[in-house]
Amino acid sequence: MIKIKLIIICILSFPIYSCSEQKSKNELQNVTSETDSEPIRSNKKSFDKSLLSPDFNDQINQVVRTVFQDSKRNIWFGTESGAFKFNGELLIYISDIISKSGKGVTIKDITESRDGKIWFGHTAGISSILGESVTNYYESDGLISNDVWCITSDTIGNIWIGTKNGVSVFDGQEFSNFELPEGIIDSTVGVSSTKMVHSIKEDSKGTLWFSSNAGLFSYSNDMLINVTEKAGIQTNFVNEIFEDKKGELWVSTKKGLYNLSGDKIKNITEGKIKDGKGIGSIAEDKDGNIWFVSNQHFLYTYDREKLIEYQKSEVNKGPVIFQIYKDQDDRLWFVGYGGTYRLEDGKFINITKNGPW
Repeated sequence: MIKIKLIIICILSFPIYSCSEQKSKNELQNVTSETDSEPIRSNKKSFDKSLLSPDFNDQINQVVRTVFQDSKRNIWFGTESGAFKFNGELLIYISDIISKSGKGVTIKDITESRDGKIWFGHTAGISSILGESVTNYYESDGLISNDVWCITSDTIGNIWIGTKNGVSVFDGQEFSNFELPEGIIDSTVGVSSTKMVHSIKEDSKGTLWFSSNAGLFSYSNDMLINVTEKAGIQTNFVNEIFEDKKGELWVSTKKGLYNLSGDKIKNITEGKIKDGKGIGSIAEDKDGNIWFVSNQHFLYTYDREKLIEYQKSEVNKGPVIFQIYKDQDDRLWFVGYGGTYRLEDGKFINITKNGPW
């Protein structure tokens, strides 16, 4: 288990406290921020290496929207107060992911492109980090909307951005719009639109999948297919698609969890759990069991034969889950309202600013 080095407190602006890395117990070495003098498209700023409060009981953030592990094994957290990076020793706050007016953002999704850049979709546009350089992009740069809900990188290096107003594609130089059919507003959630795109994923065969308020769409060889109509999915409200290690696809929708295997489709939750707000995040554990969230509060596993509800208790509570994520060590992370947790030996372990990592 890796332990974080001793962390000191210093006060910055609300809501984040930051200070430079501590090199020893008695000596504080300041980290100087270097700003690139030649901006790329919008703001190109330095990477602020800042540490957090030493209080072990403090959450990374009370609302964590997403978690992601990059190719260098760094773990990134997207929260309502911005982005954090755990580099194996230190938890670092990324201060330069900001709106065009300089305000903080809520991170909704994180991905890595083939050139090693880390990309963030957030409430004020998108941002990328390469080394210690942060670049922010907004509608003024050509993005279709600053209200970004998902972001992914494909195998040829394009960045796909799903927003409240549709899809943008960034080729490294400029943005273009990608047209999807228009859907309807979901009145049961706080934020919705006819062009809302919840998730964009590329599968192992290079096919792109779009989960939207108009249904599930696949895109390959310049052909867009309405999979909702073709497969007979009973709702156009699709939240995300997940590919397991066998290559089978799992689709979370307002009307249940679907399994797509070849030309076969099956709603595995139909008649077994209430629809409500539908199925949310999906992940697969090291044993091949599928984990998913239902109605924001209920956690289930599926072993290809039966559904089992994971029973929380007063002494074993997790968050209201936004995302389930499996890291490179086959550990399951659960993030959402209430902070960051891992599931270990059947118990939720709260991961705070000081771990346990």
